[in-house]
Amino acid sequence: MPTNGATLPSTRPDPLADPGWQEPEVPAERLSWLRLSFLILMVAALGGGGTLAVLHFRDTAGPTAKSWAVPYVDVTLTPTFEFQDPDVNPAQDVALAFVVADPKDGCAPSWGGAYTMDEAAASLELDRRISQLRAGGGNIILSLGGLTNSELAVACTDQAKLTDAYRQLIRRYDLDTLDLDVEGTAVADQASLTRRAKALATLQAERAAAGKPLTVWLTLPVSPDGLTADGLGAVRTTLGGGVSLRGVNVMTMDYGSAKGTAPDMLELGTQALEATHKQLTDLYLRLGVQLTSPQVWSRIGATPMIGQNDVDAERFTVADAQGLARFAVDNGLGRVSMWSLNRDAKCRGTFTNVVVHSNTCSGVDQDALAFSRVFAGLPGSAVGTSARDAVEIPDSEPVADDPETSPYPVWRLTAQYVNGYKVVWHGVVYEAKWTNQGSDPSEAGDSATPTPWTVIGPVSPTEKAPVPTPTVTGVSEAWDSEKVYAHGDRVRVGDLPYEARWSTKGDAPSTDFPTNPDDPWKPLFDVPGEPVVK
Repeated sequence: MPTNGATLPSTRPDPLADPGWQEPEVPAERLSWLRLSFLILMVAALGGGGTLAVLHFRDTAGPTAKSWAVPYVDVTLTPTFEFQDPDVNPAQDVALAFVVADPKDGCAPSWGGAYTMDEAAASLELDRRISQLRAGGGNIILSLGGLTNSELAVACTDQAKLTDAYRQLIRRYDLDTLDLDVEGTAVADQASLTRRAKALATLQAERAAAGKPLTVWLTLPVSPDGLTADGLGAVRTTLGGGVSLRGVNVMTMDYGSAKGTAPDMLELGTQALEATHKQLTDLYLRLGVQLTSPQVWSRIGATPMIGQNDVDAERFTVADAQGLARFAVDNGLGRVSMWSLNRDAKCRGTFTNVVVHSNTCSGVDQDALAFSRVFAGLPGSAVGTSARDAVEIPDSEPVADDPETSPYPVWRLTAQYVNGYKVVWHGVVYEAKWTNQGSDPSEAGDSATPTPWTVIGPVSPTEKAPVPTPTVTGVSEAWDSEKVYAHGDRVRVGDLPYEARWSTKGDAPSTDFPTNPDDPWKPLFDVPGEPVVK
């Protein structure tokens, strides 16, 4: 996320750095739940306005998941946001951000690097406000990390102490859901990713044994092309470390649009989500888990930055929020968050129509709490984020591929594959993106060594092994292990013809395809659906 919210004693920007900053517009009137419900029905009846979508959301649940609204609250930001008050927070559930490593002790949790847990209870009355929210039927998830400061797994290299730091948070706040916001250099920090996964897996096992499952979300940056290679690697490391990951929440914000442009933020966001859907479908297949399209959607979350983004050209409007909410419901998106409840108000004063970067107002024309009300109409709840919906990667042996029935050649470590060549590996079909040899198709790449394989999909039970087609006729001599063959000699093995590339004796023509360029025998036949390897 753009900030970790840790500021003392005030987060008001330096006027020189942010000349357009203005105090946020406060709600003109405190709405009771009864009044709010009446307002929703009235707006729906009139057929207009942002809350019209609420009834549509409730009547049109997604394929497998009812999207869950859980907006972020910047806990240490001044002025304190009273997230427990339903009159200023339409959401039932909130994601409290950010817990990071204490600057004085990397293995101790702190709120924004500014407050210990005890100090947050005393100075921010955080524990009391969480209890009030829960008494009203809401709940919290805890978000660790953020763009600034260090997340515990980065700062704490002692595995036992790291695990205990997470354990302290879970016990202190009686948590059933953790949100790990991994950004910046932490996305590619393999050591911290491994430590984090090990700690989370340990805690999930402990909580499951106690009958209190722990749900884990991973929040990552995204572009319209999807997760970065390092981001995708972070997901794989987390899953590979034994974590039952409930889902991946992508930050649909700050795409880097050029100054002076007017990007369609809803379109960019949906592109990013669709690309992430394809990436996660492929990743789970590589790990031996086949999920349906709706099942994958239910494991994806979206978090836009409401209003003015950190990138000057990018502004996410209330209309964009309405479009994202419809997309979430229509596709069964598992989660929709926003950054942040603190910013859900119009900036006041003379700078409302220019670029305003503020932690306490949106920088766009809006009614107070307009974004919150759009997303609060989503039909899901915390129940939809249960750990039972997480996908566990099986520990069983990979699927055994049968060359006799496989629709494409089974991948071999020693074979050379050219662009477009398809293989089967552990029950999944892959296609080579460029010539490669020795690259396991099931392994995910990273920014330094991208994978040369694209996932096509699981092997269908109706697919059959292809029948090779000879490209020459009249080859009748069977290969003889005792005979010396010269360059250009032709033989057959079964019904398949071959031609000697050079003089050879005792080297049998390969029946594993594709044959390597250094094999003494060149096939004189084509395999349907495969490019010719010369």
